[in-house]
Amino acid sequence: MLAVGEHVWGEVDDRTRRISSALAGGLGCSHQEVCGALSGGVLIVGGLFGRTSSDQDDSHCNQLACTYRGRFLQEFGASRCGDLRASGYGSDGIWPCATLVERATLILLEVLAERQGYTTAGLASASE
Repeated sequence: MLAVGEHVWGEVDDRTRRISSALAGGLGCSHQEVCGALSGGVLIVGGLFGRTSSDQDDSHCNQLACTYRGRFLQEFGASRCGDLRASGYGSDGIWPCATLVERATLILLEVLAERQGYTTAGLASASE
């Protein structure tokens, strides 16, 4: 997901990299919570469209996050890391997590393109 951040924001700072690090593996590699690719995508949406004060309307941001989640669920059938691993993703699965992350990244970019005109142009690989 950092590739998406760099694509839409420019350079991603070290703090943002650190903030997103613990999302991997369903929060801290517990495999018990939401997929890190989905969480990371929602952070990107928040970074782009989230509010900066409590008196601002965040409905657009929430709607985009909900759309991304819906498309993620449609593609993968689950949002929880453990369920995704049971369906064949992960280091011991049929497909590595990088495959899921790449597809999740493209889904996010599709959602952003539909709403704001972002494209995949310039992204060498979504899984970098």
